[in-house]
Amino acid sequence: MVQHSQVTPKTVFTVCFAVLAVMALVVLVVRTRVALTLTGLAALLALALEHGVSFLEHKKVPRPLAIALMLTGALTALAALALLVIPAAAAQVDALMVQWPQLWQEVRESRLSRVFVQRIHNLGWTPKLDISTPELTGGTVPTLVMHAIGSVVGLFGGALSVFFLVVFMLVFGGGLLRRLLELPRPEHRQHYVRVLRNVYEATGGYLIGLTLICSFNALLTSTVLAVLGVPYFLPLGILSGFSSMVPYAGPVVAGGFITLLTWATGGMWLALGVLAYFALYGQLEGNVLAPLVFRRTVHVNPLVVLLAVLFCAELAGIVGAVVAVPVAASAQIIIREVLLFRQERLVARPPSSPSAP
Repeated sequence: MVQHSQVTPKTVFTVCFAVLAVMALVVLVVRTRVALTLTGLAALLALALEHGVSFLEHKKVPRPLAIALMLTGALTALAALALLVIPAAAAQVDALMVQWPQLWQEVRESRLSRVFVQRIHNLGWTPKLDISTPELTGGTVPTLVMHAIGSVVGLFGGALSVFFLVVFMLVFGGGLLRRLLELPRPEHRQHYVRVLRNVYEATGGYLIGLTLICSFNALLTSTVLAVLGVPYFLPLGILSGFSSMVPYAGPVVAGGFITLLTWATGGMWLALGVLAYFALYGQLEGNVLAPLVFRRTVHVNPLVVLLAVLFCAELAGIVGAVVAVPVAASAQIIIREVLLFRQERLVARPPSSPSAP
């Protein structure tokens, strides 16, 4: 008796098409990482401003005027922050760059650095270490200046692109979503509406909480560093505040960098005081502030958050790490909704009639 294969040509075609589609998606993501990064950042900002626009609309303000007011308020706050912080931070960064060769020499001549260099020397890596030593004098200054100019131009272009993306998302995004929601059948439309509403609420709560955490971190760190007498406390405090945008890993990296810099500029005892502060603040943010944001607003497990940060940072760099939590929350909401939809279909399916004897 000949047994027919259960693998039909249609199954083979479906599997091959799925594999090709996944490969094409991976290539598309790799080739368009910059565009995806800018779009993701603009989407987050648009979602944050959309909450204010919706609030003004509830107060009977026309939507175009509400959008203009929110954009004007955001740009005004950003300009005020820049005028307040950038001049002082630029002066301190300039002083830091001037003293950097001396600071680096002090670090290299310290006991810990000598022990480390000796260990590296025993492994035969000393020439590579010497070559990689950062120098800010001589012929490297023009190169650094050109890199800085290129970075400023790229940053300005990216900021301009994000601004226009945010404007277009606020103006035309709502209509586009409404037209897309008209495509599914009416019995399925409520599931898509529920997914979008949950993503909107989770992302908005996360952004509001993250803004408070970053502001609290920057203010507290700048105050503590100023009280301790740490040089360049203002740019270091701002750096610490921005580090909270990367959950868990950001404050650890920023705290370690600031501690090493304090050790080079103020000595070991001052560095120990700064290290103690960052250790205490890490406990405060990790056990109190972050759970309030991640568990009560986006309801994402900390392990899932850390994995999302690692993978998104590998894919899109720092911006990927920033958007990791909203991405993880959105994926979790979509998966939960898909499972709920399948469960509802199984419950609604009529039971099969018993076969006749």
